[in-house]
Amino acid sequence: MDIIWTYILPFLGILTALVFVHELGHYSVARWAGVKVEVFSIGFGPEIFGWTAASGTRWKFSAIPLGGYVKMFGDADPASTRGDGLEGMSEAERALAFHHKPLRDRALIIAAGPAANFVFAIVLLTAMFISAGQPYAPAVLDKVLPDSAAAAAGLQVNDRVIELDGVTITKFEDMRRLIMDNPGVSLAMTIERAGSQLDLTIVPQVSERVDRFGNSHRIGLLGVNSQQVETVRLGPVAAVGAAVNETYSLVTRTLASLGQIITGSRTVEELGGPLRIAQMSGAVAQTGWLQTVWFMAILSVNLGLINLFPIPVLDGGHLLFHAVEATLGRPVGEKVMEFANLTGLTMVLGLMVFVTWNDLTQMRVFEYLGSFFG
Repeated sequence: MDIIWTYILPFLGILTALVFVHELGHYSVARWAGVKVEVFSIGFGPEIFGWTAASGTRWKFSAIPLGGYVKMFGDADPASTRGDGLEGMSEAERALAFHHKPLRDRALIIAAGPAANFVFAIVLLTAMFISAGQPYAPAVLDKVLPDSAAAAAGLQVNDRVIELDGVTITKFEDMRRLIMDNPGVSLAMTIERAGSQLDLTIVPQVSERVDRFGNSHRIGLLGVNSQQVETVRLGPVAAVGAAVNETYSLVTRTLASLGQIITGSRTVEELGGPLRIAQMSGAVAQTGWLQTVWFMAILSVNLGLINLFPIPVLDGGHLLFHAVEATLGRPVGEKVMEFANLTGLTMVLGLMVFVTWNDLTQMRVFEYLGSFFG
C-alpha cells in the first residue's frame, strides 16, 4: 500500500492536473470558435464515471489514466480523424463541426492545448515567485579544484563572482555558460571577497569531448562548484516576467538536451518514461509543496513541448497538416492522413516502450527480478 500513497497517487494527481489543463485549452478555444465538443475525457478506454453538461459535452474519467482527449463534432475518433458524413451535413451541423471551420480556427484549437501548458507553467511559477521567492544558485564558490583554471587565477572558496567578461553575474549558471563558451580565452573577472572587490583574469581550461559519432566538441572548464541556493521574493509584475523567462529557459534547455542526445553527446539513458516520472513525483511530493509546484511547472512545459513535435497523432502533427493545407489550398488526402497517423502512432508507441524499458533498466527492476531466479 505504501507504493500507492507514495508514488502512484502523487503521479496520477500531477498527471491529471496537467492533462486537464492541456485538454481545457483545446476545449475552450473550440467552444470560442463555435465547435460542439462531444467528449472531454481524462484518460482513455472505458468510462469509469462522468456527467453530461447542458452544452451536450460528456465530461468523464476513463480507465487508462495516461493522457486524455477532446472529441469534437465531426471527429471519427479521439485523434480528430475526419468522420464519415461530413459532406452530407446540414448547414446547422456544419456550423458546429470542427472540420468545417476555417483553417485559422482549426489551427488555433490544436495549438491551444500546448499553449495552455505553457501558460499553466507561467501561472505556477508566478505564484511561487510571489509567495516563496525565486530560487537560484548564486555565483558563490563552495569548492575550488586544485590544478584548475580557477586555482591558477587565484579564486578561493566563498568568493562571489559579480562580473565576467563585462557581463554582470548573479547566478552560477550565467557564469558557467560563459566559461563553457570561451575555452582557452582570457576573460576579465570581478569578484567580491570579504567585502572588497578584486579584479582577476581567468583562462578556462580547454576540454575536448567526443560524442558517439566521433565529433569533437571544445568547452571551457573553470574547476569550481557551488551547492548554495538563495531566493528572492518578487512583486507581481517582476514575478510574471521571471516566470516567462524561466519557462522559455526550460524550453531551450529541453531542446538543447534532446539535440545533444540526437548528436550523441548525451546518452539515451537520460530519457525517462512514466515509471521514472512516477518515482520523481513521489519523491518531490515528500519534500513539500514548493518542490512539487516546480516539478509540475517543468512537466507542464515538457508536455506542451512534446505535443508540438511534428509527429502525426500529436498536436504538432495536426499543425503540420494544417500548414500543408495552407500551402496547397486543400486538405491532405485521406489515404495520406491514414498512413501518417498510423506511422505517428507507431512512433509514439515505440517511444513509450523504449522509455519504459529504459526506466525498468535504470531502476534496476530486472536485476531485482533476476535475484529471485539466480
